Amino acid sequence: RNASFNCVFLLLEGFTFTYKIIEWGYMEFINNSSNKEIHQRNDQENLITINKLTHIYETEDKEPFYALKGVSLDIYKGEFLAVIGTNGSGKSTLARHLDGILLPSEGDVIINGLSTSNSENTWQIRQTVGMVFQNPDNQLVASIVEDDVAFGPENLGVPREEIIKRVTQALQRIDMESYKHHATGMLSGGQKQRVAIAGVLAMHPQCIVLDEPTAMLDPSGRKEVMDTIQYLNKNLGITIVLITHFMEEAVMADRVVVMNRGQIVKQGSARDVFSDVKGLKNTGLDVPVPTEISYYLAEKGVSISNNCMTNEELGDELCQFRLKK
Repeated sequence: RNASFNCVFLLLEGFTFTYKIIEWGYMEFINNSSNKEIHQRNDQENLITINKLTHIYETEDKEPFYALKGVSLDIYKGEFLAVIGTNGSGKSTLARHLDGILLPSEGDVIINGLSTSNSENTWQIRQTVGMVFQNPDNQLVASIVEDDVAFGPENLGVPREEIIKRVTQALQRIDMESYKHHATGMLSGGQKQRVAIAGVLAMHPQCIVLDEPTAMLDPSGRKEVMDTIQYLNKNLGITIVLITHFMEEAVMADRVVVMNRGQIVKQGSARDVFSDVKGLKNTGLDVPVPTEISYYLAEKGVSISNNCMTNEELGDELCQFRLKK
């Protein structure tokens, strides 16, 4: 590995890496968890349909601000969808439309056949789609883990015996059952976010929307949360919509949507999206570290794939090149 990195430094002729060692450590986790083929959805059955969605906020000067402009998107059952974009691109506004927290100024959002614009559908929509937000401290409502996880189903009127079953099952699924009697205030950031996810799981949703759930976490906490998200999608078939500014997390998704100035400007598989390095850079976004390295190496005339997604792919390309030399 050291030889590979030395090779990179020589070939780039002074290309400076500004990434911290701890971030590279997190990338090792990405290598192990995201080197997978895009799975084929058998039925392409829509769970969420967004049709020409526009959302208008009013500024302090009473002027209209278009946070979303004519956005159309289908989200499929069992899909892992990542939404990326710079601050102000509209990705968090879009997330809040997916369970009716915000309502369209124009257009439609249909959740499992139900329009969010019809207030009579709100209860059913909230049971279909669960939300997890950025700050875990703002989502925990009880001082003890099991009480916090039970809060959602209690408000749904679920019988007590069923609540106990759901709480146990949800905590088992996120590997937190041993913490059920712990104080929520004593948990780490990653553990708190996993408890928040368990609270949503206990409500038995078909889809979980996570709005930058790892933004306030250290690499260890981020790994915990992303492990959980992948497990829920792969093993339980829960539809995942992940809003993130970490490109290394977006690589894990089946499909990536890029937003800019309230509109969808690109979508496709992670490899297709991140192969457009210049296009993403022009919108103010980064690309995964291995993608950037392989891109610049190819630009300098090195015979190497220019769209490596993971450290493993980049290492394989460099080793082949070195052996040829």
